[in-house]
Amino acid sequence: MAEFPQFNGFYQEGNYQSESRVHLGNVISLRQGGMVVAAIHDAPLLGAAAMMASLRDQVTRAREGGLRSSEIQEATVTVSNLGERGSDRIQGVIFPPQVALLGIGRIRSAPWVQEQKVVPMTLASFSLAADHRVSDGHDGARLLNRIDKLLQQPETLE
Repeated sequence: MAEFPQFNGFYQEGNYQSESRVHLGNVISLRQGGMVVAAIHDAPLLGAAAMMASLRDQVTRAREGGLRSSEIQEATVTVSNLGERGSDRIQGVIFPPQVALLGIGRIRSAPWVQEQKVVPMTLASFSLAADHRVSDGHDGARLLNRIDKLLQQPETLE
């Protein structure tokens, strides 16, 4: 998100305020119904293992009613992963005053043509809902392309 500041911040009172720190909001489905968005503060400073541990901890505490108020107020961008519920694709809705939501569908195997051969490929669909007052489709495509490139080389994420 640091490379794409137009997707990391808040639009309030007619102005956009980009945030230098990334507090990654995660949509958590509550067992009793409804959902909450909990923020992992300074997400880029965590490695993949620490990020997953933080996410698991937040999911547990959210479902037990134990999130801190700062965790539900300070997300600068949100990720919604409905893939675990079997959805191939997500068309997200921005969580104001944030300006972007990244949707992630389920990981699945599908046929893929590579070098004139059909091979199995592991795929996941990503979508982006963004506030056009601060970004455009070209910027969104660049962000999604960057995510794709990073996921092609997961060892670079640590």
